[in-house]
Amino acid sequence: MRPFSGLALSLALASGAALAQQPGPSLSAEDYRRDALSIDPLIAANYAYLDRFPNGRAPTTPRLQAEAEAVHDAATLLLYAERRLALLADPHAITGRSFSDSWAIVPSYADLWIEPEGEVYRITAVRDGSPAARAGVTAGETLVRIDGAPVARAVDAYWRDLGLEAGGDAGYAARVLAAGRRDRPRVLTFRDTAGAERTLTLDNLYAAGGGDRPPVEARRGPEGLTIAFNDSLGDDRTVAAFDAAMSQARPGEPVTLDLTDTPSGGDTVVARAVMGWFVTEARPYQVHRLMAEERQTGVPRQWIEEVLPRPARAHAGPVRVRVGRWTGSMGEGLAIGLDALGARVTGCPMAGLLGAIYDLPLERSGLTIKLPAERLSTVSGVPREAFRCAP
Repeated sequence: MRPFSGLALSLALASGAALAQQPGPSLSAEDYRRDALSIDPLIAANYAYLDRFPNGRAPTTPRLQAEAEAVHDAATLLLYAERRLALLADPHAITGRSFSDSWAIVPSYADLWIEPEGEVYRITAVRDGSPAARAGVTAGETLVRIDGAPVARAVDAYWRDLGLEAGGDAGYAARVLAAGRRDRPRVLTFRDTAGAERTLTLDNLYAAGGGDRPPVEARRGPEGLTIAFNDSLGDDRTVAAFDAAMSQARPGEPVTLDLTDTPSGGDTVVARAVMGWFVTEARPYQVHRLMAEERQTGVPRQWIEEVLPRPARAHAGPVRVRVGRWTGSMGEGLAIGLDALGARVTGCPMAGLLGAIYDLPLERSGLTIKLPAERLSTVSGVPREAFRCAP
């Protein structure tokens, strides 16, 4: 198992109409069925956040249990795996490959953050530069209909389709539904603060694309040097690009790190390289707890990860950090690490993604299930997903 502190999109996604990395023809229908039935034990052994559920057991439904028994090939296995993980209502629990019409990964490919307020679905944040933002959608509006259906009805149908008759996390479902299917536009109806409604057809973010942006962009203003990360915390080029940007910093100059576009997570190598500029000795930045080992042995395992100074890479000026709803996973880890180092973090709440992802390949087909297997917290013991900026 390889641990990840965020979503590495190069590993998490497979585009195109067919499944990526199809297994060979030697597998039988029984092989696929047994892989499907192995997913529940994998979740029970490895998912770090079972305490979210009653009695510490991941929810399942008779419908999904029947679907598992009916799995017979690669396509039905992947479809079942996607649906089984969806029942966790955890955007950090995903499959390693996908269909061209799978639901979009949230928040990486979402442009609306939606929170239910009773029967009202309030938009609390809109992603900068996204199709929704370009169409004029703003925070404070409400989402009224998705593809013509009232949002509450669409959310209820989402959970009922998985066999969860009593419903599930309404906010999670609304965000997934609003992000849409990967192969088609979204038709969303909004109500503005004056009560006027309008229906918009918006590209999904897979079609919209992000352009060929550099890993980081630096600019100097009245408040010093700002370095913005372009969803690049998993990009091998980011360390060199960040070092080059930091070489522009003047001695003692305030530096602002803009993490507001880091929803896809990344790698701790990049995060530690960034933080290494701002320490002169080993400093703790994040606490890990591996729940699988604790369940297996009854003995807790927890450790503190440290950041070390980097030779010839140092800056002594004040550091500020900007975050938001599209600061996710490793972006959140970098934010809490910089907070532990004394940086001022503003813009909370963040995406609130749970834990560090481990790749768990199914024994026969090789289909990868990605689950948050480590619990993560600040050095002061606050769960990462519960971190809030200081006033």
